[in-house]
Amino acid sequence: MASDTVGVMTVTLDQIYRFPVKGMGPDPLDSVALQEGDGLPFDRHWAVVHGSSKVDPAAPTWAKKANFLCLARDEKLAQLDIAFDEETRTLTVLRKGKQISRARLDDHMGRTLLQTFLAGFMPDGPRGNPKVVEAPQGVAFTDVEAAKVSIINMASVRDIERVTREPVDPMRFRGNLYLEGLDAWREFDWVDKQIQIGDCVLQVLERIDRCAATNVNPQTGTIDMNIPLSLRKGFGHIDCGIHTKVVRSGTIKLGDTITVL
Repeated sequence: MASDTVGVMTVTLDQIYRFPVKGMGPDPLDSVALQEGDGLPFDRHWAVVHGSSKVDPAAPTWAKKANFLCLARDEKLAQLDIAFDEETRTLTVLRKGKQISRARLDDHMGRTLLQTFLAGFMPDGPRGNPKVVEAPQGVAFTDVEAAKVSIINMASVRDIERVTREPVDPMRFRGNLYLEGLDAWREFDWVDKQIQIGDCVLQVLERIDRCAATNVNPQTGTIDMNIPLSLRKGFGHIDCGIHTKVVRSGTIKLGDTITVL
């Protein structure tokens, strides 16, 4: 096996994130154990349906993102930060560094507390009346139905900045794994190949096309850019990042080297 960037620079795992509640903030990790066929544990494990959703809160299943609160249409969510305790399944919601809600997501009363907060925080209308739902076994509320691990190349994000002529926060792309040391857009060459990170092997499936959710500033919750348009004008496509699936279980950690098999 040889590194993808032999003689240039080692490609390393720089950041790991999961998003316990779809549409809400990231939970950073130093390491994570990945299981074959699954995404990151608790990534998009909960979601918030709204009043116009076709999802039954009593028996939720995977559905398209229009059925849930999401940044593409509910940009105010970006004003909230979260902390997640995996052991107790407790979500703490913060705004400007201050705790404003705290709830156990595996408990009916806890979910009701979070729903009550979100009902007051989000605007009224057809996307009101929020209900927190938990994904059934083997399902995650990701934008694509099959379990995926998304990867973002930090150099590609910096190349987008060359087109936008202003900083682009990598968290606009809400990826699971962020890589350093790879030339811009080189990750697209990995499609249909396998990569190894730590003990884990991932099959690279496809490029990720980007939607209006990337236009939302993750720090302010305002729409202040048009990322898909910038991608199309600058590069002739609207893609940033790659989707992968876990084909060999293993633990990955910050600083691990990425190898193309």
